[in-house]
Amino acid sequence: MQLRKGQRLPLEQLLSEDSRNGSFQIQVGMTGLTAEVDFSCFGIDSDQKLSDDRYMTFFNQPKTPCGSVSISLMDNRINGFYFILQSLPASIDRLVITAAIDGPETMGLVQSGFLRLVAANSPVAEFAFEGKDFHNEKALILGELYRKDGGWRFCATGQGFNGGLPALVRHFGGEVNDEPNESDAVPAKLSLEKKVAQAAPKLVDLAKKASISLEKKRLSNVVARVGLVLDTSGSMTGQYKRGRVQDVVNRILPLAVHFDDDGELDVWAFSAKSLALPAATLSNHADYIDTVNGGWRKWGMLSYNNEPEVIRDVLAHYKNTQIPVFVVFISDGGVDQNAKIKKLLTEASAQPIFWQFVGIGGRNYGILEKLDTMPGRAVDNCGFFALDDLDSVSEQELYDRLLRELPAWFAEAKSKGIIN
Repeated sequence: MQLRKGQRLPLEQLLSEDSRNGSFQIQVGMTGLTAEVDFSCFGIDSDQKLSDDRYMTFFNQPKTPCGSVSISLMDNRINGFYFILQSLPASIDRLVITAAIDGPETMGLVQSGFLRLVAANSPVAEFAFEGKDFHNEKALILGELYRKDGGWRFCATGQGFNGGLPALVRHFGGEVNDEPNESDAVPAKLSLEKKVAQAAPKLVDLAKKASISLEKKRLSNVVARVGLVLDTSGSMTGQYKRGRVQDVVNRILPLAVHFDDDGELDVWAFSAKSLALPAATLSNHADYIDTVNGGWRKWGMLSYNNEPEVIRDVLAHYKNTQIPVFVVFISDGGVDQNAKIKKLLTEASAQPIFWQFVGIGGRNYGILEKLDTMPGRAVDNCGFFALDDLDSVSEQELYDRLLRELPAWFAEAKSKGIIN
């Protein structure tokens, strides 16, 4: 059956009962473009929003948690998606298949394209399109499966978006920062997953999740240095023994690999004194906490927290940086030098550094809990959130939280001339 643009049909008219209750495939394809086409399937809720990141299915996240949507590969490229609709959570109201390209080409160059429903290895319906149907768009919504009157329907959509992937994210209710000018564009980098896979395969899953958050926050092309500050006061001993601090290094390292071509994570430890440690890298991360500088037990595990000293050391280290810096600061609380910390961070607000403070399993975070309302700064250069335990949130949610305030800082710092 040939489908026309905009046509909507109950799925039962296109598929046999066995296929509807079992699995079927929607194949996708395009010719005429030299740029790689990224095909994705968004699972969105009744508010038309991607409320759960795990239901965006694409090359770096090939299957939904329930297994109801998975990618189909040919020659290491997506050529479609498999669906088992009966296992899909009721919260997912619509499945939207999209295509996006990056670079100078547009969808107007497509010679031919198709979206094809396949059941039991046989095509049952096809929606065909050509570049003449579009103009300067860089992304398309090709087709949709959606719930209606207790069943599923299919729509041959064929809708273009001039803004490419950011326009798609907005369409699904996501927040996207203002797009950079063409003169600000950064050459595409080797994908984070490929970098990590080459040197540290065990971190690939973390890299995939980091990539999702980076793309959602429009940080995929940002270049920056990344620093990690670790509390080594005595009250943190349990976090080190249980491997929680090693988990922190593992989770932050993919961000450093993405942002900085050197792939190094600058690390400091602090209690009463500040200690600059060798950078964490893909080659030394696995046992970093237990081996670097003799291991964490020799890093000065004292009871007293001296945040001002380590903040000064970080500021001195990045004093002459020509690129932005993202610092993740881990603490379990006991913060009492509020006035000194406030003064340092207020003065530092004119420097190209964003500080993301993270409380883990502690209390009494002092001034850190009031960063969003701290007056007198050139820009809002700090963020804070606390966790009872690092494992109390998913890795995906952790990346989302870590990066939540970073895009706004980039925009404000750029407008004030703090970064280029």
